[in-house]
Formats: sequence, structure tokens, C-alpha cells
Amino acid sequence: MVQIGYHASHEQFTPQALLHYVQVAATAGFTGVMASDHLAPWSERQGQSGFVWSWLGAAMQATSLSFGMVNAPGQRYHPVIIAQAAATLAAMFPDRLWCSFGSGQLMNEHITGQRWPTKAERNARLLECVEVIRALWAGETVSYTGAAIQVDEAYLYTRPAKPPLLLGAAITPETAAWVASWADGIITVHKPLAQQRAFIEAFRTHGGEHKPMFLQAQTSYAASDDAALAGASDQWRNAALPSSISTELRMPSQFDQLVDLIPREKLPAHIRISADLGQHREWLQQDIDLGFERIYIHNVNQEQLPFLHAFGEHVLPTLDRKESSV
Repeated sequence: MVQIGYHASHEQFTPQALLHYVQVAATAGFTGVMASDHLAPWSERQGQSGFVWSWLGAAMQATSLSFGMVNAPGQRYHPVIIAQAAATLAAMFPDRLWCSFGSGQLMNEHITGQRWPTKAERNARLLECVEVIRALWAGETVSYTGAAIQVDEAYLYTRPAKPPLLLGAAITPETAAWVASWADGIITVHKPLAQQRAFIEAFRTHGGEHKPMFLQAQTSYAASDDAALAGASDQWRNAALPSSISTELRMPSQFDQLVDLIPREKLPAHIRISADLGQHREWLQQDIDLGFERIYIHNVNQEQLPFLHAFGEHVLPTLDRKESSV
């Protein structure tokens, strides 16, 4: 059965509020949670950036849901630390944690004072980190000297019986094809249908044929279409930026300056904006039919509780969640 989960946006809400929201999500019928792992928000208007690894322990204790995050090891985080953090959570909460790894964004990583590598260098660094993390989860003592990562006799004394599912984060078909070669599965974001089909095709034909696909579905549901559009415009206009730009900006203020140039009319191509619950149901059913195994809905505006209650009552129970692929 396809799982429909809730995205906990640490850029937009305090950790205390998100803890409440995931508890409401659990009672409303959502079956999992994914969370962002940022040092900085995408916009000064969002205004938050809690540390997800601290929050996950509390959230997993407070509910029985599965949880995952998108993390960028290699610069802000040494991969041994991420391997230990994930192993501890997976040992405490068996079979409830998944991890997704990506190459990161400058706005989170520049704090180290290190040079920001090219995309090709970041991908190579990511693969080094994944190899180190997998080896540590397998109980190996790791000493490693790579182009970007050094490890000296690291060993994890606390490990889960079963390591977390290790996904790769990708947006473009090119990255999807590469992720298919090394990850257990893939996670991506909502895109126009033709682009999503091309993304899936690239993943499936380069080694991901039998691997799970997860989706973060950027959504704006509100009492009216105008309110849904206004909320998306205020909080999540960064969705309209190509990844080649969003990974290279240094500060939230730079994002704000750039997205102020994006008209609201462009947002529906990147965010599912509607007050019509039937329309949201159709969009989610389309995701299921495309073959996504888990879908995490990110309601990008500030109105989380009305969204959770409305979707829990009127949308989630009506979906045909049998896995299929077209």
C-alpha cells in the first residue's frame, strides 16, 4: 500500500509546533513524516531552522509513524557523525527511519568557510560519504582517504539490527540516473507531469527499476484559491527557482531578492495550489499511478491544522493506494 505522509518544514515552523503537527497528522491518518535538515530557511519570511536530529528523537517517541529526512553530508556534517546519529535513532525505533542524501545547498554549507565545490565535485563527495556511512552501518571499522573525505578508524558501537533505507535526493533526470546506480531508492519533488515522467524514466532505466520512489509534493491548500495562492507566494516562491540557482545562493535575503521577481502566476507549475479537495485527490492519485511508494505532502502555507484535518477526513480515505505504474 502506498503511504501518504506529512512533510515537517523546519524552515517555517518552530520545533514545538512541528511536534504538535506530526501528532495531529498521526491521528488524521497520515502514515509517515519527512523533515527538512537546514541551517537556514529559504526566506526571511519563513524565519525558522530547528536542528532536525534533535527533533527526530522527540517526534519518533511521540508517535508511531515512520520518519525520514534529506541530509547533505560532506561539508557541514562529517559522514561518521551522520552515520552515528541515524544508527542511534534506528536502534531506538526499529524499521521506522529512512535517510536521504543529497549534494546540498550553499546557504547551509558556507558556514564552514570551505570552498563551495562544483556540482560534479559535490556528487563525488556525496558518493564518498555514502560509502563511508554504509560501511559503518555494516559494522566495519573505517579508515578512508578520498578526494573530499578523510576517516580514521571509525567504528559504530551502537547499531540497529537493520540499517535505515538509504535514498538519494534528485530533481533532474541526469541526477536520477546517477542516483539509481548507488541508492536503495530515490526521493524527488513535485514537477509538471511530462517532467516527472522523464525523471522516472531516467531512474528506472539506469538501475532503479525495482527500487522505491518517494515524493515530496509541494501543495498549498486553503479556504479559497486566492488564499492558497497568497500563502504559497508568501512562503514558497523559491520552488520556482531551478536547482542550478537555488544551490548557489548564500543567504536567505538573496533568495528573497530573487523570488520577488517571480510573478504569482508562475507558481502553479511548481506548487499544487487549490482550495478544491477533489483536485488535490486527483493530483495524489496521479502520483500513486506514476509509481511513487510514499508521498509526503508539504502544505507550504502557514495554515497547517486546517490542511491536516481536511486531508485526513476528505482526501486520504478516498485514494486508491494500491501500487501501480504507468
